[in-house]
Amino acid sequence: MNPSWLCIACLSLATPALAESHYGPGVTDTEIRIGNTNPYSGNVSAAGQIGRAEAAYYQMINDQGGVNGRKITFLSLDDGYSPPKTVELTRQLVERDQVLLIAASLGTPTNLAIHRYLNQKQVPQLFVSSGDSRWADPQHFPWTMGWQPSYRIEGSVYAKHMLATVKDPKVAVLRQNDDLGLDFLNGFMQGLGPANQGIVIRIATYETTDPTVDSQVIELRGSGANVFFNIATQKFGALAIRKVGELDWHPTQYVISINASIGATIRPAGLANAQGIITADYKKDVTDPRWADDPEFVTWKAWMEKYNTAGNVADISNVIGYSIAFSVVQVLQMCGDDLTRENVMRQAESLHGLRVPMLLPGITLNTSPTDFRPIKSVHLQRFEGEHWVPFGELMTPDPD
Repeated sequence: MNPSWLCIACLSLATPALAESHYGPGVTDTEIRIGNTNPYSGNVSAAGQIGRAEAAYYQMINDQGGVNGRKITFLSLDDGYSPPKTVELTRQLVERDQVLLIAASLGTPTNLAIHRYLNQKQVPQLFVSSGDSRWADPQHFPWTMGWQPSYRIEGSVYAKHMLATVKDPKVAVLRQNDDLGLDFLNGFMQGLGPANQGIVIRIATYETTDPTVDSQVIELRGSGANVFFNIATQKFGALAIRKVGELDWHPTQYVISINASIGATIRPAGLANAQGIITADYKKDVTDPRWADDPEFVTWKAWMEKYNTAGNVADISNVIGYSIAFSVVQVLQMCGDDLTRENVMRQAESLHGLRVPMLLPGITLNTSPTDFRPIKSVHLQRFEGEHWVPFGELMTPDPD
């Protein structure tokens, strides 16, 4: 399969309509067309596995009869994590391919590039695969909704935990030089509060085109910091963790949740280098033996074995793609035969206690016309041995 064009279009069983059908673009009696962009190539290509997992989930749904009798055609295009390419491909999906919605396109800078366009066109930008806080602004962008906890909330959680547990903290930060990195940093600073922001003594940035982050980590170690906040995507996060170990530097380390995949980040970084690292997450760690008999895990594992055989079972990307696609299907099912863009957003903003498989216990999706933040809770976790171990209580911070 060409990873730049994932198209799932299997026949499904027709279901008689009980009422008059209302269709928007991309919908017929037998089909729902969903658009998406992902980085299947380039330095952020590890995250492209999320799109492949989504495609595999929609394949399963089609094999089970589709959504209210309609097959899903999933058009997922490779933007290489390049915002100009994302704009070009999204216009193609909306204007040429006439998709009903754009669902779970990946990346902060890439989604920001299409944010205003999709709202002007009144096309749902649903369950954005990024935690930027700007996806939760229904007053100004009523066609855009996030999915995961916001980066600002997550960054604030790390700051508050550090202030409570680290004596005389001096913080060094590595961040991706884009809106993703900035949003996490702003949340961290917000969590510190004005009186404590001076404890951040060094910030180094990297570009997604850089070959390594070795020089940045060396610079951060030289600052004398005893806390390292690693705001990096998977490849660069792994490189940073490995370099910290090679330098025999032993700060308290925090890594962002999108950089916490054991298969894509921790194992490439070296398990020994990752011991004691802290993250905040909302998903089940599929390498943790405590989930071995969990019904959601058992079902997910069977899906991996049948529909996502090329996926690494230790890569959390396969959980994210599975869970987001589940959420999209739930919204489409709620639409019934009123499959218009307007109704997609109406249903998306009326989620109440929706349990999504593979999220941590106690976490559900909740939205309203004024609340476009479906997942609001996280759980702090520490890497021990070969997997993440949750500690403390489930945290639901104040809105950012």
